[in-house]
Amino acid sequence: MLVDDHAVVRAGYRMLLAQSDKINVLCEASSGEEACQLYHERKPRVIIMDLNLPGIGGLAATRRILARDPSARILIFSMYDETVYVNRALETGAKGYITKSSAPELLVEAVLRTSNNETYIQPELAQRLVAQRYSKEDDSISVLNTLTAREFDVFCLLARGYSTRQAADELKLGLKTVSNYSSLIKEKLNVGTNSELVLIAIQNGIVEF
Repeated sequence: MLVDDHAVVRAGYRMLLAQSDKINVLCEASSGEEACQLYHERKPRVIIMDLNLPGIGGLAATRRILARDPSARILIFSMYDETVYVNRALETGAKGYITKSSAPELLVEAVLRTSNNETYIQPELAQRLVAQRYSKEDDSISVLNTLTAREFDVFCLLARGYSTRQAADELKLGLKTVSNYSSLIKEKLNVGTNSELVLIAIQNGIVEF
């Protein structure tokens, strides 16, 4: 199952995966909620999940699917290459993580490996994860573990300089909803301004200074 909110992007993935005679795209979803429903209706062997989705988002959808079926095999395929996203995805229960900037053949390999119930992480991301284990900065990541999946999505956008309205548009959420998330995030992280959110994001490698 392909999960991405852009139909053109899904069409591209479908064409790419069709190059392998071992892969068949069973269904597609454009939101986290739709992915949850289709998974339990169609039972695909592998889910290719984007993170930035309207509604509940990719991380929350991953968690929801795995809560009902712990054997689900979910491969995260995202534009984000920061290790904090990889950590969050793996902690949620995803079997693998690759980025949309990776070589096309890597997606095919990742799907086949995930289908075999193997954990697969894009090689350069795996190297960075290993390096991070030995870095003092690794401890700073724990501060973000208090955020829910959707709070984390909002945090990352605000830290990248998005206004509350822009974040709401990007996530397809209401302005009031995102404003409430912003307040909760600042309370949980014990900060009062967006500048302090940016600092935490820099410390965790989510944005570059």
